[in-house]
Amino acid sequence: MMRSCSHDNTGNEDLNSEKVADFLHDNPDFIEEYVINNVELELLERWVIRATQKARKRAQSVEVNGQPQRKTSLSRWKFCVHADKRKMLQELTTSLYTNPNKGQVLSELVATIASAVNAECWNLYLYDKTTQELASFTTEKDQPTLEDSAHKISVETENTVAAFVAKTLESVRTTNTEQDTRFPEGVTVDQKSATNILAHPIQQPDGELTGVLELYRNSEEGPFHEEDEEIINSYLVWGGIALHYAEMYSKLARQRKLNNFLLAVVRSIFQDMIVMDSVIVKIMTFAQKLVNADRASLFLVDRRSKELYARIFDVSGDQEDESAKTILEASNEIRFPIGKGIAGHVALTGNSLNIPDVYDDDRFNRKVDQQTGYRTRSLLCMPIFIRNKVIGVVQMVNKESGPFTKTDEEAFATFATYCGLALHHAKLYDKIRRSEQKYKVALEVLSYHNTCTEMEVNEIKHSPSLLNTQSLMDFQFSPYSLDSEQKVSAAIFMFVDLFGLHKFDQDCLIRFTLTVRKNYRRVPYHNWEHGFTVANAMYAIIKNARGAFRPLEELALFVSCLCHDLDHRGKNNQFMAISASPLASIYTTSTLEHHHFNQTVSILQQDGHNIFKNLSPGEYKQVLRNIKHCILATDLALFFPAKDRLKEIVNKEGFDSESNEHRILLQAMAMTACDLCASTKPWEEQRKTVKVIFEEFYEQGDAEKAQGREPAPMMDRTKTHEQPASQVGFLTAICKPCYEILAAVIPESRPMLDGCLNNLALWQALLDQTKPEYVRDKEGKIKEQKQNVTVEG
Repeated sequence: MMRSCSHDNTGNEDLNSEKVADFLHDNPDFIEEYVINNVELELLERWVIRATQKARKRAQSVEVNGQPQRKTSLSRWKFCVHADKRKMLQELTTSLYTNPNKGQVLSELVATIASAVNAECWNLYLYDKTTQELASFTTEKDQPTLEDSAHKISVETENTVAAFVAKTLESVRTTNTEQDTRFPEGVTVDQKSATNILAHPIQQPDGELTGVLELYRNSEEGPFHEEDEEIINSYLVWGGIALHYAEMYSKLARQRKLNNFLLAVVRSIFQDMIVMDSVIVKIMTFAQKLVNADRASLFLVDRRSKELYARIFDVSGDQEDESAKTILEASNEIRFPIGKGIAGHVALTGNSLNIPDVYDDDRFNRKVDQQTGYRTRSLLCMPIFIRNKVIGVVQMVNKESGPFTKTDEEAFATFATYCGLALHHAKLYDKIRRSEQKYKVALEVLSYHNTCTEMEVNEIKHSPSLLNTQSLMDFQFSPYSLDSEQKVSAAIFMFVDLFGLHKFDQDCLIRFTLTVRKNYRRVPYHNWEHGFTVANAMYAIIKNARGAFRPLEELALFVSCLCHDLDHRGKNNQFMAISASPLASIYTTSTLEHHHFNQTVSILQQDGHNIFKNLSPGEYKQVLRNIKHCILATDLALFFPAKDRLKEIVNKEGFDSESNEHRILLQAMAMTACDLCASTKPWEEQRKTVKVIFEEFYEQGDAEKAQGREPAPMMDRTKTHEQPASQVGFLTAICKPCYEILAAVIPESRPMLDGCLNNLALWQALLDQTKPEYVRDKEGKIKEQKQNVTVEG
C-alpha cells in the first residue's frame, strides 16, 4: 500500500492510496511525465521486466479452446528497457563489422549481457560438436578460439553446471552453497567469486548449441532473477544473427585465404613442374606453411615394388625465409614397404592420421628421434590421390601451437588435390624427357642404319651415265627397265634436268635420293620402285606441259612424288586404325600420308641431306607447305571431294591458273594421277604391277584373319578370281575420272587417259570371260558353271 501523504496547506483533506490510484487512472499524462522526470531508469527497467513476467504468467493461465494463450511479449521491452541498450548494440555491431570472429562476437555479446544483468564476472564456453566438449574462455582472452583453450569439459562425462546446461539446453539459476545432484561439481571458477550463478545455453536460430554462458554475482549483489533470463534471451535474439554472420564470414575468410594460398601453390609448383625434385620440395614447403608445421616430408608410392620411397625426405626451418630452410637429401633413396609405420599405413589404407602424441602410437619409430635428438610430438599424415589411387603421402610434424586440428585436415585435403596433379604431371614430364632422350638415341641408331654411306654416294657419282634419258619423259616408260642403282641415277638426272644445280648441291642431292631409297620398306608394292615410278610420271607431266605449274610448285610436286610413300608398311589406313597402330594414335586422319611427310622432313633435317638449304626462308616455307599438301593428297579419301570440286570449276567457271584454289586442286589431282600411273602403262606392265599390288593386299588380308577379322574380298587370297571385277571397278570409279579431269586442264597428259582406257577395256574383256555360264545337271536343274580364268590370261 502507498503510504499516506498530506496536501499543502490549502485545507484539502489527507489523500489515501485509493484516491491517488483514482487520480493517476484519470490523469495518465501526469503519471507518464512524473515517471520520466523522477524515476531512475534502472528502477523503471525492473518494473517493466516484473510486469512482463506477471503478464506472461497470467497469459499462461488463460485458455482458449483448452489451449493456453500468451497475450504479451517482450516487444515492449526492447523499446524501453535499459536506457543505453541501443548504444550497446551499436557498439556490438561495430565490433562485429571490424572483427567478425565467432569468439570475438561471443566475447563482446556476453560482456554486454553481463553488464545488462549486473554480473560481477562471466565465463564463456564454446561447444565442439565433433568432440562433444565445452572449451572454457575467460575475459582475459581477446579473441578466444577452440584451439587455444586450456580447459575443456566433456558434456557426457562431467557433472558441472555448464555440462548440464549443454546437455539439457535449459538455463540454470543456482548458488554454490546449494547441493544439487544434477551438477555435483558446480562450476569451474573460483567458488568465492561465484556465490550466485546463472548459466544459459547459447543456440543458433536452428536450435544447434553454440556454447554456454555462465554469469556470477557475489553474495552482496544478490541472486539472479527470472527477468535476468529475459534480458539474456533478448540479447541472444540479436546474438544469434550476429553469430550466424560471423560463422559465414569466418568460413568465407578461411576459404578466401585457402584459395589465395592454393593459387600461390599452383603458380609456384607448375612453374617448375619439369623438375620432379623441385616439385617435391615446393609441395613440402607449402604443406609446412599450410598447417604451421615445424617439418614436412613427402614419400612417393612405387606400385611395382609396393614401397614408399623418398630422396628428398625432410623440409624444415623458417616458413617465410626460403634461404633459412633446411632440406635433407638422402645419398640413396629411402625405401620401406607400404603398410609399415605411420606413412606406410596411410599409403595402404588411403586414410589420413592425425596423432596428437606419436609416442602413444605403436606405429611410430622412436629410433629416428633418438638418433637425431629431435622430439616429435604431434603428427599429421595425409594421402595424395590421383585417379582414386594413392600416389604419395605427406607427413607434417609438430604444429607450432598444439596438435593438428580438423581445420588443418580439411585445408590439406583441398591442397592435396593440387599436389596430386602436380606430382602426376611432373612424372609425365619426367617420362616425356626420358622418352625424348630415348628417341634421340633411337634416331641416332636409325639415322646410322637408314642413311646412305659416303661409299654409296661415291659409287653413284662415278656410275656410268644413263643411255636413254629421253625415254624418261615418255608416259609409257617402264620402270622395270632399270635396276635399283639406275633408278637412283635416273631420279637424280630428272631432278637436275628440271631444276638445275644453281640452287642445289649435287652431293646433297645424291645423299637425299639414296637415303630416300633406303627408307622405303621391302614390301611387295609400296617400295622404292613405286616411289621412283610416281616421280617419273610427274617428271613426264612437267616436261611435256612446262608452264602448267610454277617453278616452286614443280619442285614440290617432284620431291613429293619421290617421297610420297616413305616407310609404308604395306597396310592401309583402315588397318592401322582398327589394329590400334601407334601411328593411328598420332595421326587420326590420313595416318600414313602424315607419316610419309614427316619422314620426308626427317631426312631433310639430317646432315648433308637438306636439298632446300639454298632457298630463301620464304621459298623454303612455301615448298614444305606444298610438299605436305601434295603428299596428303595421295590419300584416296581426299580424292573424291577434290575431283568433284575441280570438275565443277572446269565445267562452270573454267580453270584459272592465277587462282590459288584452282592450282592447289590441280596439284592434288596430278599427285593422284601419278600415284596411280601403273594403270596407264602398257598391258603387260599393268598386269605385272597388279600382281604385286594384290600380293600386298593379300598379306594385309592374312594379317586381318590372324586378328580374327574378315578381310575385304579384294584382300582375300582365296578370291583371286575376283581380281578382274576389282580392277574394272577401280579403273572406272577412280582412275578414269582422275585422268579425264587432268587431261581437261593439262591436255599434254592425254596419253595417261588413253593408257587407262585401254587397260580398262582389257580388264573388262577378262571380266566378261569369267562371267558364269548356266547349264542343266542330270536331274534337269539349272546350276552355275564356273570357269577357271587367271589374271595372267
